[in-house]
Amino acid sequence: VMVAPHLASMNIPSVYDDQQFSLAITNFRRCLQSLTGLALALNKKPTIRYQRTSRDAQRLAEEFVKIGLQDDTLFERCKTDAVLVIMDRSEDPVSPLLNQWTYEAMVHELIGLNNNRVIMENVTGDGQKNLVLNAQHDEFYAKNMYLNFGDIGQNIKSLMNDYQKKAKTHQQLDSIADMKKFVDQYPQFKKISGTVSKHVQLVGELSRLVTEGNLLEISELEQNIIANGDHGACLESLKRLIQHPKTTELNALRLTMLYALRFEASVNSSLNSLLDLLRQRGVSSRYTQLVRVLLSYAGQKRRQNDLFGQSA
Repeated sequence: VMVAPHLASMNIPSVYDDQQFSLAITNFRRCLQSLTGLALALNKKPTIRYQRTSRDAQRLAEEFVKIGLQDDTLFERCKTDAVLVIMDRSEDPVSPLLNQWTYEAMVHELIGLNNNRVIMENVTGDGQKNLVLNAQHDEFYAKNMYLNFGDIGQNIKSLMNDYQKKAKTHQQLDSIADMKKFVDQYPQFKKISGTVSKHVQLVGELSRLVTEGNLLEISELEQNIIANGDHGACLESLKRLIQHPKTTELNALRLTMLYALRFEASVNSSLNSLLDLLRQRGVSSRYTQLVRVLLSYAGQKRRQNDLFGQSA
């Protein structure tokens, strides 16, 4: 399924067979068929590169080549100016564990974005419950989807200020709440601005979730763990945030996973004590054991790259 000009999704929530980190047979076939179909749709016969340490990546590459060999007319008229890179997440387990701060990524992470559709659970007043985010039909979204969260609010404010000048009105727009009130008071603004009222609603919800989840402080610790690496300071902050009432179980688990990856080889590692803290706050063993599973999947022995620049 094409969800953006540069992005296609197979819509497979989980490709692995339980926790064995091997593609289930049905998912392997689906991946192979999807890659073949996408290559033909784009009129490409790509050169293939795959991750050497991933058996599934190698299998996909080999089977893709076989399809072309079995029917030499399949890619006969396709261009050969593309490269298909096949890899799994084990080379970079860090990125999915970090809180995101660009607009599209935040909506996806904090609210949920499925095939360009957003379902707002906490709708009040005249807010919409079902929203569509499609860069091809939403000019504001197309211009702002990869910008930082702070820039989005400022851009909405600028657009509203422009309208105020045209409508010869004067109203303070110092917060997301002010912007929402303005949209409600001037229904004609919705028509002029197209879908911006939708983005006021989205940014307002994101702002609420950031505050509610203490995400600014959590994100600061994430960056300190992966970039700074001062073990003592990171450990103390992590212990405090695991016990913080605003920290969700998911964020507590993700921070512990980042710590486990970053200090895997450290003689001072206190991973066991952190796992105890998770259990004390009620995180089930089903989730705490995922920390060890992550290390077996993407720990130092599995990765080829120097993920944290420790050899420098």
